[in-house]
Amino acid sequence: MWAVASGPPPIRRRPSVSMTDSPVRNGVDTAALFATINVVKEQRDLARFQFRATNTWVEGTHSRGSISGFYGAGQEHTRAVAWDFDADHPLVLTGTDKGPSPVEYVLLGLAACLTAGLANIAAARRVTLHSVESTVEGDIDLQGLLGLAHEVRNGYQQIRVSFRIDADATEQQVRQLVAQSQARSAVFDVITNSVPVTIEVAAA
Repeated sequence: MWAVASGPPPIRRRPSVSMTDSPVRNGVDTAALFATINVVKEQRDLARFQFRATNTWVEGTHSRGSISGFYGAGQEHTRAVAWDFDADHPLVLTGTDKGPSPVEYVLLGLAACLTAGLANIAAARRVTLHSVESTVEGDIDLQGLLGLAHEVRNGYQQIRVSFRIDADATEQQVRQLVAQSQARSAVFDVITNSVPVTIEVAAA
């Protein structure tokens, strides 16, 4: 078990990378993964994707979002199931606690993105994962979003991610997997780099 972040040293060693050939590792079809990379390498337009979400206000700070379709690989896609998500503020922030707050979804998105990347990269490098757990913490000073201090930003001032990983790999190999996942994470990129956002308003 390796603790990866600024946390404690590893507490259990596992043998080095397993080299057993298998088309599926960590639940990832590596043959399909590499085939996808090769196809996109030859047809770069297939890499263009557009993801979408809709959201409807319910009442107070409670809203309900939905995700059903997206564009990618040269065509429109419809998911087999439309995913619905409730968002709200906790009671202490005048909400009704009908769902996680929007800023908590950001933390979940970051954790899920880093974890998915880790699983793919580990599979590609023939590293077997036994367990991956992460804790994500974000610090916010509400003076900013409440308009009490203009010098305080509205969003997170700092985010910390801590992984605990059990894998058939050395500590160095595990840290390299996490570093590569971070380097290729879309959500990490969105959070740490400025992304242009436009907002349009239309009458109902």
